[in-house]
Amino acid sequence: QVQLVESGGGLVQAGGSLRLSCASSITISRNARGWYRQAPGKEREPVARISRGGTTIYADSVKGRFTISTDNAKNTVDLQMNSLKPEDTAAYYCNAQMDGVDYWGKGTMVTVSS
Repeated sequence: QVQLVESGGGLVQAGGSLRLSCASSITISRNARGWYRQAPGKEREPVARISRGGTTIYADSVKGRFTISTDNAKNTVDLQMNSLKPEDTAAYYCNAQMDGVDYWGKGTMVTVSS
């Protein structure tokens, strides 16, 4: 059973920073992985992803502000979020794909106040 556990969410003022971390029960670096978010009343959307080959893709709305990375020693996939905006407010979910199956964490809430 693949388990993904997110941490690091919270309340921050606009312009501030947060770092999210996702601990995985599988060797995360061997699989496609990433972060998604879902704002109230909206559909879940991709934020940043890393393919199995290591290619990194960011949503246009977060380019230059967010950085996704993998910590092989800790087996985590992290999301550094800088220059946060109120529109970044959402529940953030960790995702990993293995053998064609998507696995999700339970999410961590990020709230950015103006």
